[in-house]
Amino acid sequence: MNRNSFLRLALVLLPLILLGGLVAVFALNMDRDPSLIRSVLINKPAPQFDMIAVAGTGKDGFDTSSLTGEVTVVNVFASWCIPCRDEHPLLKALKAESGVRLFGINQKDAPENAAAFLAELGNPYDRIGADPTNRVSIDWGVYGVPETFVVNAKGVITFKHVGPISEDSLKNEVLPAIEKAKAG
Repeated sequence: MNRNSFLRLALVLLPLILLGGLVAVFALNMDRDPSLIRSVLINKPAPQFDMIAVAGTGKDGFDTSSLTGEVTVVNVFASWCIPCRDEHPLLKALKAESGVRLFGINQKDAPENAAAFLAELGNPYDRIGADPTNRVSIDWGVYGVPETFVVNAKGVITFKHVGPISEDSLKNEVLPAIEKAKAG
């Protein structure tokens, strides 16, 4: 085989070899749970923040110090978020089943839209902080809404759930994480 024939063959085979390599890499990662995104904040104190209340909700805002004293679930949501709407009945169930404090971070939302969203679906939150610039969400490591965190009584983040809570994740992940945080 002369040199030109070898180069032509290599140019034809190289893309196939690269494609095969990519397929192999993706195949090896197929069993990974895409919702499992590790947070660097797990087992670390909640970031420093101070959020005003979302007008029209009748709930106070909150800050870092509000997260101490008892276990708190912090849910990041927005009225424009379709998965947040789907998740909402499960937040009410979470509140009823666990009895835990539930705080909301309302991300990049007009206060009147957030208030209408909660008036329509019910308001399970004990406090709701406004995050119109997304700064608090960034500090919490939020990738997108909805996301839910469990914070222990010392103000340490012990669990993060990315995406909407489902019946399965509520039962098998979130409620056990709350119980674990309560236990210590």
